Amino acid sequence: MAATGTRDATAAVAAYLQQHETKGLLRFITCGSVDDGKSTLIGRLLHDTRGLFEDQLAALGADSRRHGTQGDNIDYALLLDGLAAEREQGITIDVAYRFFSTERRKFIVADCPGHEQYTRNMATGASTADVAVVLVDARKGLLTQTRRHSYIVSLLGIRHVALAVNKMDLVGFDRDVYEAIVAEYRALATQLGIADVTAVPLSALDGDNLLQRSARTPWYDGPALLEWLESVDPARGGTDVGFRLPVQWVNRPNRTQASTDFRGFAGTVAAGAVRPGDEVVVLPSGRRSRVARIVTADGDLDVAREGHAVTLTLTDEVDASRGDLIASAQHPPQVADQFAAHVLWLGEQRLLPGRPYWLKLGARTVSASVTEIKHRVDVNTQEHLAAKHLELNEVGVCNLYLDHAVPFEAYADNRALGGFVLIDRQSNATVAAGTIDFALRRAGNIHWQHVDVDKAARARSKAQVPRCAWFTGLSGSGKSTIANLVEKKLHALGHHTYILDGDNVRHGLNKDLGFTAEDRVENVRRVAEVARLMTDAGLIVLVSFISPFRAERRLARALFDPGEFVEVYVDTPLAVAEQRDAKGLYAKARAGQIPNFTGIDSPYEVPEAAELVLDTVHESADVLAQRVVDRLLA
Repeated sequence: MAATGTRDATAAVAAYLQQHETKGLLRFITCGSVDDGKSTLIGRLLHDTRGLFEDQLAALGADSRRHGTQGDNIDYALLLDGLAAEREQGITIDVAYRFFSTERRKFIVADCPGHEQYTRNMATGASTADVAVVLVDARKGLLTQTRRHSYIVSLLGIRHVALAVNKMDLVGFDRDVYEAIVAEYRALATQLGIADVTAVPLSALDGDNLLQRSARTPWYDGPALLEWLESVDPARGGTDVGFRLPVQWVNRPNRTQASTDFRGFAGTVAAGAVRPGDEVVVLPSGRRSRVARIVTADGDLDVAREGHAVTLTLTDEVDASRGDLIASAQHPPQVADQFAAHVLWLGEQRLLPGRPYWLKLGARTVSASVTEIKHRVDVNTQEHLAAKHLELNEVGVCNLYLDHAVPFEAYADNRALGGFVLIDRQSNATVAAGTIDFALRRAGNIHWQHVDVDKAARARSKAQVPRCAWFTGLSGSGKSTIANLVEKKLHALGHHTYILDGDNVRHGLNKDLGFTAEDRVENVRRVAEVARLMTDAGLIVLVSFISPFRAERRLARALFDPGEFVEVYVDTPLAVAEQRDAKGLYAKARAGQIPNFTGIDSPYEVPEAAELVLDTVHESADVLAQRVVDRLLA
């Protein structure tokens, strides 16, 4: 009989643990001001829910120690000390993730830092959260950090918030104090567009209204915090956008083996549902087909829904690759290359409009740049402020331009197709996180107009190969002198040329630009576009620009076909350039009369892989000009 009882208990425990593994998962974030009690609250949740788990196992006749629990050996104080260790120097410096479980759900909680300089860490935690718990100290009420964190919660699409008014024991569980804080926060939530706010009066240290309702708040008839976490529906409430599957991987047929003819498109369903026979469209190509099979490791499915990892086979030979999107043909998403978006800047170097970055949206990576910062948002007050650049942890409403059209959804409707990151093209560091608001109208109304006379025809009529020679170097290095000699030599040989000189262009096309970092970027962008048009006309273009930043020179190079762009670094030491100072600019810069002067109080980034490096100290301008001519005509 004893053996039978043991087997029954073991089977019951196994069944319970199996149920535990298949429970739903809720991700939530805790945020608020420093010392509002986030880590204390999480410590209580971890400790007390583990106790519930042990009680449930004990009721099944099992020894909790055999299943990874510690029973009475758990030291609550040590648990809290372990969480507090991250703040031993007074601040939390990263996002701490913790896991716990109850009878109804499993949870992953992100404990986010409170200080303003760690806004990006808080955004990291919120980007994957379903709901948020915003803590407020009952003694202090809403603080600046509360407003900042609530703004980011709203920005990243979290629409369900628990307002945990903590440390109520320190105000005598005063109902009036609680209700005043709740009223103020609900007004803020309405302003930010947070639809669902559930307020809970708490004492995280004592456990009041944490797991169950407390006798010390007889006037409160709402749920305990854990009850809310177990019952809240994390559905985002966006528009029913239809089926969406971003393609992560393509299984192509192995043509060397006749028996291997399987061709499938693998990914995780980002929205909607799909069944065999449904008509779908592959974007951005626009090819249509129907779903033949929905394949998984456990066999074919009759239907795949949001969150399912599947491989689709189609009835037609359709070309698709990683980063493409398979979507409902009846309700396809938009495809565009220009967007309005909110951008949270995460880089140490400021965001400058016009500078090129990689944009990663789902599995697709394209080249992108911010064309305009409409305004900066003060995340503490939500005020809109004028801005020409964004600094670390600042949020701006920006227009973006991509070099390829991509399928997308507004972030409010679909996180997977509306959230993106910007990546520095040189360091590969993530420098921004963003949310797409909508496509710009011009993105869908402007199309390339076909012309019959193309670049090749124009070049043939001139009997030359179009080129762009981009002369870069310090002011006074000799760029304009050498470029002028190059043009004279090419003209003597019968070639069609044009010089775009930095000083000359600022008298017309760029006369509205100054010498700030932002204006320098736009200065180079405009000239690069003009140079590209001139090469398209079949010309050999000579651009003489200081162009001090590598990023902008890379932007210029990217506009041209392979082999068309020739970077020419006129290598002249600063001391020599100052000696040549025919215009007296260096002297004025040294005297503080010309701010942002390259080489003095604004940096010059030396090219890393220029096609030509010209040493003006040891060789004459005429010899160097001939080297450029030879390279352009090679």
